[in-house]
Amino acid sequence: MDAPVSGTPRLLLRLEGLTLLASSVVGYDALDASWRLFALLLLVPDAALVAYIAGPRAGAIAYNAVHTYFGPAGLAALAYLDVVPGAWPICLIWMAHIGMDRSLGLGLKFTSAFQDTHLGRVGRIVSMA
Repeated sequence: MDAPVSGTPRLLLRLEGLTLLASSVVGYDALDASWRLFALLLLVPDAALVAYIAGPRAGAIAYNAVHTYFGPAGLAALAYLDVVPGAWPICLIWMAHIGMDRSLGLGLKFTSAFQDTHLGRVGRIVSMA
């Protein structure tokens, strides 16, 4: 596994995630969109975790594909151009999810193992001794 970010840069990345979460929620509220929709869709990007059934490489690729800013940014562009009318709420929910994950220290996955992320190892290491 490549070395994850640590120290102050890691803290700043987590605070950045919290900022993204908060600003996405404020933006969502400004749209006066359905909070039921927000609750229903907030964890949908984690459905990509199913790809880990095929192994850590496939899982990391699928997880990272829906946990980067490219997807919601593309959707925002399509919403702005009115190609996908009504997509703004989904875009903001997606960004809120990414911000939530980052603020919790859940980073982009390395292909070595599910727990290996750019923000550090997720979960506890249990000693068998």
